Amino acid sequence: MAGLRLGDIAPDFTAETTEGPISFHDWKGAGWAVLFSHPADFTPVCTTELGRVAALKDEWARRNAKVIAVSVDPVDQHHDWKHDIAEVAGAPVDYPIIADEDRTVSELYGMIHPGEGDTSAVRSVFLIDGSHRIRLTLTYPKSVGRNFDEILRALDGLQVTDSGPFSTPADWQVGERVIIAPTLTTEDARSRFADVEEVKPYLRFASVPA
Repeated sequence: MAGLRLGDIAPDFTAETTEGPISFHDWKGAGWAVLFSHPADFTPVCTTELGRVAALKDEWARRNAKVIAVSVDPVDQHHDWKHDIAEVAGAPVDYPIIADEDRTVSELYGMIHPGEGDTSAVRSVFLIDGSHRIRLTLTYPKSVGRNFDEILRALDGLQVTDSGPFSTPADWQVGERVIIAPTLTTEDARSRFADVEEVKPYLRFASVPA
């Protein structure tokens, strides 16, 4: 399935992983998921990326998010590689890595970009919410490692803006003020929030209610 868009239901699939066989939607459950692909096992950038994801275990859990990686390499190779990742990162890889040898998952999510040189997956990221909808996608070239702090920040932003009529400004971080949706008048906003600041009639800031 090519051309997945924000708001689409993330395609379900069954796959063999380092944690055994899974059915994606059942494995994910009602929480969030971070599905990310990498080109190949025993490669330098991928080793640092999967290690970083492992080290962020508590951060994913705090956001009710599960992480799952996908590669076109076989599951026994994934298991061998996990030892290197844990050694480099100082954290065990206790999330599943999909063995996508037939490229079913990679093709389903449009992760194969032949123009990148071969038929391995590029560095794609999908943030998927509790109702299985795709809420954010990122695609990096194979040569550039991902910024997982930004992926966490985007996940925070999605979860905050789901809680009210908000959006987040550029470079927003947790604890900072959010932008009130244009669908609310300033008068209505001030009746709902205690500290509304009107910078422009269409640009109003407020703190996230506790």
